[in-house]
Amino acid sequence: MKNIFTLAEACLHHPDIEKKLTLTHQAQLLLTQGQLSLVSEQPPLAISCVQFPSTPILLSTREMPKRKLGSPDGIKAFFHAIAHVEFMAIYLAWDMLYRFRGMPDQFYQDWLRVADEEAQHFELIRTHLQAMDLAYGDLPAHNGLWDHATDTADDLLARLAMIPRCMEARGLDVTPAIIAKFKHMGDEASVSLLTRILTDEVGHVERGSYWFKFVCAQQGLEPEPQYQLLIKKYYQGGKPKGPFNREMRIIAGFSDAELDWLENTSL
Repeated sequence: MKNIFTLAEACLHHPDIEKKLTLTHQAQLLLTQGQLSLVSEQPPLAISCVQFPSTPILLSTREMPKRKLGSPDGIKAFFHAIAHVEFMAIYLAWDMLYRFRGMPDQFYQDWLRVADEEAQHFELIRTHLQAMDLAYGDLPAHNGLWDHATDTADDLLARLAMIPRCMEARGLDVTPAIIAKFKHMGDEASVSLLTRILTDEVGHVERGSYWFKFVCAQQGLEPEPQYQLLIKKYYQGGKPKGPFNREMRIIAGFSDAELDWLENTSL
């Protein structure tokens, strides 16, 4: 029987993209077949051991070239950026289940499913890029998402607050408007792809909310003030700026009080 943490280590510590995708899908299949052990055999390696492909070249957000959706180059750059986000999301889901031990089996099952769905998203976007004569890695990308993973490597609550409940939740806020732009442009292929990703991402954020509240209960903490505390500590600038998609965020496990706090620019 294969072990989930052994497969996680292989995905996180080898840079080959195809191997990573294959192992992710294989792990999910083994889980559905009851052939995947969730027993922790060895402690995790340090997060500094994680390896990434040699491309794309990683730049700071300030160094990234500015392109608008109104041009073909802008559309290519947009989907390359989304491909990078989804590729990094594979790492983030695997690292979530690999790094934090002693949780219920459902925690590891949930984040493996997320990793598998993120791998599907990446493959779909990569195919979309190929139709535009572009390959993943042809353009630069930024590594801000992984910086958050590094910052929260020793704190599960902080990781849950910053990745699914902050950075991934931003997709719920901005993607509907982007879908509307592609609809206006008559680009149904892009609309279909982004709609599929958005639907899955609501579920990913919901799992982040569920496990954030679970760990808070374990530690005797109130989730809402704890969320505020962690966002203020780890989010550069204090907290993300709106507008926020209240409807989708509530479906994904946010409370009205959390959303009121996010929207209140005086706090």
